[in-house]
Amino acid sequence: MTGKGKEVADMMEKRKIDMLCVQETNSMARNIGGGFKLFFHDVDGKRNGVGVILKEKYSKSVVTVKRVSDRVMNVKLEVGDWGEGVTINVISAYDLQVGCEMEEKETF
Repeated sequence: MTGKGKEVADMMEKRKIDMLCVQETNSMARNIGGGFKLFFHDVDGKRNGVGVILKEKYSKSVVTVKRVSDRVMNVKLEVGDWGEGVTINVISAYDLQVGCEMEEKETF
C-alpha cells in the first residue's frame, strides 16, 4: 500500500472514519489496504471519478454498487444482526466546476 491510498487509509484509521466519499479517484488503487476497500467509478481514467471507501467490516455488507455516471454512484449496505438490520445508502457525487462547459454544469 503506497501513495494516496495509504495516506487516506492512515487518516481514516487515525480519525476513526468507517466510510468516506472521495472524488478524483482515478489516481487511487482499488485496494487501498490498511483494512479499507475502495468502491469506485471512473470513465476512461482521465478525470472525475467518484468512490466510496469502506472499512473492511462494512465492505462485506455491500448489497449493490450502482454507478450512475462518472460523477455519481451509490453503495447500498445492509448492516446489523439477523432480522434487525439497517439499510444504509451512501451516495458519492462530484459537481466538477473547472474545465467544464456551462451546459454540462447546468445539466448536472
